[in-house]
Amino acid sequence: MQNFELTILGCSSATPTSKRNPTAQLLNIAERFFLIDCGEATQIQLRRFKLKFQRINHIFISHLHGDHYLGLLGLLSSMHLLGRTFDLHLYCPAELEEIINIQNKYSQTYLKFNIIYHPHKYINADLIFEDERVEVRTILLNHRIPCCGFLFKEKPLLANISKEILIEYHIPVEKIVEIKKGADFITPSGEVIPNQRLVTNKAMPRSYAYCSDTCYDERIIDVIKGVDLLYHEATFLNNMEERAKETFHSTALQAATMAQKAGVLKLMIGHYSARYKDLEPLLVEAQSVFKNTVLAVEGESTSIEFST
Repeated sequence: MQNFELTILGCSSATPTSKRNPTAQLLNIAERFFLIDCGEATQIQLRRFKLKFQRINHIFISHLHGDHYLGLLGLLSSMHLLGRTFDLHLYCPAELEEIINIQNKYSQTYLKFNIIYHPHKYINADLIFEDERVEVRTILLNHRIPCCGFLFKEKPLLANISKEILIEYHIPVEKIVEIKKGADFITPSGEVIPNQRLVTNKAMPRSYAYCSDTCYDERIIDVIKGVDLLYHEATFLNNMEERAKETFHSTALQAATMAQKAGVLKLMIGHYSARYKDLEPLLVEAQSVFKNTVLAVEGESTSIEFST
């Protein structure tokens, strides 16, 4: 079974605490490693949790507030010092290229690898990455500065045919791919064998939506509808709804309401204000609206399993 696993590296909002670091996540889809945001101490967290950061070839930065990218320069430097030579793809605000170049210019750093920049166009559901297994689209968020989240989704998977079925119906090798894609099989005598008798239950593609800094905005519902796992920021409890509105952030109650209206399977909340030493009230508030809610906890991994 192919991996689809999210590991939390940082779950704090703008101010880190002694127990929580700024935002960063690592998503493993079929041994493709995607780093999502890169707050301070991200490279330390990768080492702490024994995650091999040289296997990261694609980094997604949601916006240019420091708690979402200030760990990037250190990570790039370590990749360079440890001998990386292969390309790194960076999906980010266009201005980040200038920030990185200035840092490297004044430190006289000449990276041994190429950074290939993919600047955000800030278009909802814009396809920014795809290969044969997965595609990534943007989620246009409502924050103080331009900001977008990311929707990671597997491409449709081919069904399986058992060895017994192949033998029973004498299916030739050249017909297997057609059948896996949904075709019926016609025997040499002309009998039509329906596809559903030939294949096992086809697993549904898995999906993960990452909504970083944003105020409550229902315009994203169509993009995140029905995802297996939604991460939605929940910086405040709902008794600070006005503060959330002023700072373009969300409350735990609002994150849960978004999950409920989008019909997602599971909600993870994070980006907690440093004022909350105990996170349980945030979880309780969210679960009062959307029961299948969990907290983002650093070092913990969440696997999304296949469903049929």
